[in-house]
Amino acid sequence: MTAFLDNAAAHHHESVGFWQDVTGYALSAPRGDDGEFATLLPPDGDAYLRVQRRHQGGDRIHLDLHVADPQAAARAAVAAGGTFVVDRGYVVMASPGGFVFCFVDAPADRRPGATPHGGSSRSRVRQVAIDVPAPAYRTELAFWTAITGWTQRASTVTDDFRFLVPPEAERQPLGLLLQRLGPDDTGEVRAHLDWGTTDRAAETERHLGLGAHVLAVHPHWTVLRDPVGRVYCLTDGDPT
Repeated sequence: MTAFLDNAAAHHHESVGFWQDVTGYALSAPRGDDGEFATLLPPDGDAYLRVQRRHQGGDRIHLDLHVADPQAAARAAVAAGGTFVVDRGYVVMASPGGFVFCFVDAPADRRPGATPHGGSSRSRVRQVAIDVPAPAYRTELAFWTAITGWTQRASTVTDDFRFLVPPEAERQPLGLLLQRLGPDDTGEVRAHLDWGTTDRAAETERHLGLGAHVLAVHPHWTVLRDPVGRVYCLTDGDPT
């Protein structure tokens, strides 16, 4: 699984610069008809974070699911409740709650190591959290379980979290977390990125120095906003 940071055109370059700095990853040459795509390149393992300059619309996260046969995977996803959007050689889909993702046939299953950032701090983006309004939660959880085939695991922190865990033998770079939003949040299904850190306090200070802002501090994670407004979390989860 690959996560795309899709950026509004007005601040695409600023967003890419921040995520380059904060991950410590190199940036590939641009590609696409208008140079709208690029990849953040870890020093080892497979790339699993990419960026896209959107022609219209605001910031979002979308996912690429890497499969042997995108068309067959798309048919199975439709049977599970998803919606086919368009086939561009890669197949664009939407979940039952409207969250956009793609099936692609490029391999990507070698997990990079955690990146050291001085002192004892090591970190890596380790999962995508899909944020689901409460009425759609059961349907969305069942859908993502069906199309990934990954194992559900309950959270020890809250009943509003459910992890989808890939087989350890696959060494997937990213896991999935389905988060049930509060009763007052009736927006669209969306997503944010969660980091794993060995020293959350030190990592928070590093992110602040690169232009992020703290929104909330919880016992097991800290919510931040990057310089262009994208929300993400630093967690105590193991970055390796």
